[in-house]
Formats: sequence, C-alpha cells, structure tokens
Amino acid sequence: MVVNEHRAIRLVAYLEAFKGVLVLAAAAGLLSLVHKDLEALAARLIEHSHLNPASKYPLILVDAASRLQDTRLVMLALGAIAYSLIRLLEAYGLYRERAWAEVLAAASGAIYMPIEAYEWFKQPSWFRVVVFAVNGAVVWLMLHALLHRRRARARKTA
Repeated sequence: MVVNEHRAIRLVAYLEAFKGVLVLAAAAGLLSLVHKDLEALAARLIEHSHLNPASKYPLILVDAASRLQDTRLVMLALGAIAYSLIRLLEAYGLYRERAWAEVLAAASGAIYMPIEAYEWFKQPSWFRVVVFAVNGAVVWLMLHALLHRRRARARKTA
C-alpha cells in the first residue's frame, strides 16, 4: 500500500472514530433526558436563546418535546449507541488495515451519496459540495485500497 494511501485511510479511521464518539455523547445526552420535563426544558432553551416562543420553529420544538416519551428517548439512544458502535468498529478495522472495514467504509459512504447529491441539487451550498466531495473521496479511497489489496494478493499467488 502506498504511504499516502495508508495515511489517508488512517485519517478516515480517525474521522469515523470521531463520529462514533460524538454520537455516543449524543446518546448519553438523550439518556440523561429520561424522566425529565422535556416541554419545560424546550421552553427554557427557547427563552435562553432569545427566540420568540410564538414563532413557527420554537413552537415545533416545544410540540415535539411534549410528545416525546421516555421509551422513545431510550429507543433513540439505543439506535445512536448501535450506530456509534458500528462507526467505532469501522474505525478500528480501518486503523488495523482490515479489508472488511474498507468494504464497510465504501458501502456506508456510497449509500449516502445519492441523498447528498439530491440535497445538493435541491438546495446548493458550499457545505453540501464539501460533504459530497469528502464522501466521494472516502468511497474512492476505499475502493482503490481494496483493488490494490486484490492485485497484491493475485501477484502473491501467481
């Protein structure tokens, strides 16, 4: 494997680990809200942000908070924990240069690209361009690494 490719894969591993830790922190935050008055918490957040509580988006937030039950919070947290574990496992595999992690990274990146492209064309922004480009680069890098691995194995057996 080329040194730059090795470094790029390590960078993707760090990115995936960061995403995993970030989502794990969000799951912990969700779990900390269990058995809390979410409607009052949303109202305090709106007040603290100096938003008009009668305007559209703050009302949506308060309404959503009033409907959110403890079981939904726990289910959201469990989903976030599962997602986080997948990201952390992928990061470990990429760091250790495992082929299964490269496949997982390519597939998980490619699955979002049509949605990102749709969002980009629907409402263009530099942020969406950058996200699409980074995701495309990750998919290309993983496919390139897998192809390189396959060719090296073929040379070894030939």
